[in-house]
Formats: sequence, C-alpha cells, structure tokens
Amino acid sequence: MKVTVEEGCIACGACESFCPDVFKVEDVAVADNSKVAGNEDAVKEAAEGCPVSVIVVEE
Repeated sequence: MKVTVEEGCIACGACESFCPDVFKVEDVAVADNSKVAGNEDAVKEAAEGCPVSVIVVEE
C-alpha cells in the first residue's frame, strides 16, 4: 500500500489524529510510507476522514 497527500491539504490534523505513526502535519500533511505496514486500517480511516479528500491510498 502506498499513501500520497495531494495538493490542497489544509493541515487540519485529522489524518494525524487517525494515524499518528504515518501522518505528520506541519505546513501540510506528510505520509511516511515506511510506516504504513501494520497501520493499513488506520491509513484508510485517515483517508476517509480527510475533509478535503487529498489523501490517496493505492493498494
């Protein structure tokens, strides 16, 4: 699984609250793909919970 944060992130922190192991928010959210394994369900929840739908999950 690969996770990408596209342009348009509003840095709301929702993804980080769903999955802090993978997502970090500074100016915008950044996904650490090296930590996705074992966190797949939380990553999917973060993508679904993104208010601007900029988290793309490729399986």
